[in-house]
Amino acid sequence: MKQQLIKISVLVAILIGINLLASFVFLRWDLTQEKRYTISDATKNLLQNLDEQIVINVYLSGDFPPGFERLERAIKETLESFADYGGSNIAYRFIEPNDPKLQEELTQKGLIPTNLFANEDGKRTERLIFPGALIFYGGKEYPVQLLKGNQASGPEERLNQSYEGVEFELASTIRRLTLKDRKKIGFLVGHTKVPPPRFSDLLATLQQNYDLYFDAQNPDSWDKGDLLIIPKPDSPFSEEEKYKLDQFVMRGGKLLIFADGAQVDSVSLEGTFAQPLSLNLDDLLFKYGCRINPNLIKDLSCAMIPLNVGNMGDKPQIQPMPWRFFPLINNFGANPIVRNLDAVYSRFPSTIDTVMAPNVVKTPLLLTSQYTKTLKVPALIAYNEARQQPDPREYNNGVKTIGLLLEGTFSSLYNNRLLPTDPRMSSFVGQSKPSKIIVVSDGDMIVNDIDYTRNAPLPMGYDRLTRYTYANKDFVLYAIDYLVDPKGLITARNKQVMLRPLDKIRLKEERTQWQLINLIAPLALIGLLGLGFQWWRKSQFAK
Repeated sequence: MKQQLIKISVLVAILIGINLLASFVFLRWDLTQEKRYTISDATKNLLQNLDEQIVINVYLSGDFPPGFERLERAIKETLESFADYGGSNIAYRFIEPNDPKLQEELTQKGLIPTNLFANEDGKRTERLIFPGALIFYGGKEYPVQLLKGNQASGPEERLNQSYEGVEFELASTIRRLTLKDRKKIGFLVGHTKVPPPRFSDLLATLQQNYDLYFDAQNPDSWDKGDLLIIPKPDSPFSEEEKYKLDQFVMRGGKLLIFADGAQVDSVSLEGTFAQPLSLNLDDLLFKYGCRINPNLIKDLSCAMIPLNVGNMGDKPQIQPMPWRFFPLINNFGANPIVRNLDAVYSRFPSTIDTVMAPNVVKTPLLLTSQYTKTLKVPALIAYNEARQQPDPREYNNGVKTIGLLLEGTFSSLYNNRLLPTDPRMSSFVGQSKPSKIIVVSDGDMIVNDIDYTRNAPLPMGYDRLTRYTYANKDFVLYAIDYLVDPKGLITARNKQVMLRPLDKIRLKEERTQWQLINLIAPLALIGLLGLGFQWWRKSQFAK
C-alpha cells in the first residue's frame, strides 16, 4: 500500500512539473504532410515584435456549407497560431453579420460580400456573407479579403486556395498597419506621357507601405531607393540614364519594368496603328538575360471590347466582341508572386525571350494560353477583326511569356567600355550584388482607367464591360514584396494544402458498410478494453 502511494505521489509530481514547464516553454509539433499548421518565420517575427494590441474582427461566421466551414476553421486555426506567438497583443473574435446596417457598414469599409446559395427544405435560398475581416491597430483599421484565388478554378479548389492564403493575407495586413522601417521606391515618370491620375490607384496603394519618390529628371538620386519602377515608358533613355540604371542594379537595387514592345496609337475609328518602340534599353535587358520583342500577341483567351456591329433603325448596335489583342493571363509560373493568383488583364503585350546570362536564373511569371499568334510591327490593327470568327489552327504559336523574373548576380553592360581616365571609373561596379529584376512587356498593366462621371480613378485591372476587377494590383504588390523583401511574408504564399476528396463512387457503394463499421467498431473496442481490464484485475487479486 505504501509503495502504491509513493508511485501515485511521484506520478502527480511529474504531471505538475510537466504543466509548470509547459507554462514557460512553448512547443508545437505539426505532423501534417504539408505543414498546414506551421506559420512562416517572417510571420512569427512580425507577431513577436508587436508594440500594441492587434484586434481582428472576422465576419465569416455562421452556418455554412462544408467548403466555407473549412475556410472558417482555417482562419480560427491561423489566429490561434498568431496568438501563440503574439501573446496578449493578438485579440480576435468572430462576428456573424446578420444586421443589414452592419452589412452596409462593412461594405463601405471595403469588405466585399459574397452571395451564398443553399438548398433548405427543398427551397433554394440566398444570403449575403462577408468572407473577410477588419484589423484594428493604433487607431487605424484595414479590411482584408480572405476569399481569394483564381476565378477559373472550381468552387472547392478556390476555397482551398483561400485556405492556403489566410496566413499571408492576415499577416501582410498586420505588417501594413505596424510598419516602421519603410522601403523606398522610386517611380520614374520622366519617360511616360501617361498622366498621373492614370497611376493613382497604384500610387495610393504603395504609399500605405512604402516611401515613394518621383525624381523624373534627376538620375543621380535614383540609387537612394531599394526599388525603381519604370511605368510604361514611351521615350528613349539617354546613355547617362541607362548607366545610372545599370549601376543601381550593380549595387543591389531592384527593377520593376512595365514596358511595351510596340507603340500603339489611335489613328481613326477603324482601328489602331502599331509601330516599333525604341526605349534604348534593349542592350541593357539583353545583358541581364531577356529581350522584349517588337511584336504583338493575339490570344484566343482574351477580353472584350464594345464594337458597333450595325444599326437598328438610326441607332448603332454596340455589342461586346472578343479582342484578341487584350489577352487574359491565367497561366502562371512557379513562384510565390503568382501562386493562386486570379487572371490578369493585359493590353497589347509583346513576347519576351530569354537569352544567355551567366549566374542569372530566369523564371516566367505571366504566360499566355497556348492558342496564340504573333503580329510583327509595324502593322495596322483593324477593329473589324473582332467581328471575324478566328481559325484556331492559325493560333498555333504556343505559350508566350509576357512577365519574367530575373534573379542572380548581373554583369554590367559597361564592363570594358569605360576608359581609365573616365571619372566614373572610381565608383564603377562591374558585377552586381545578388539582385532581382522583373520585366513585363505590357505597360498598360499598371495603368488604371478613370470614371469620368465621378472624376475618380477606377481600380487597376477593372474591365468596364464585365465590371470585374482582375488581379493586376495583386500581381504588382506581390511582385514588389518579393523584390524588396524576398525572405519576408511573401514566403507564406508558398503554403500548399492538398485536397483529398473522397471517392464518390465508392462512398455511394460502400456507404452502409462504413456506417456499420463506424457504429460497431468503437463499441467493440470499448468492450475489449473492459474485458482486458477485468482480466488484469482478476490476475492481480488472484495472487
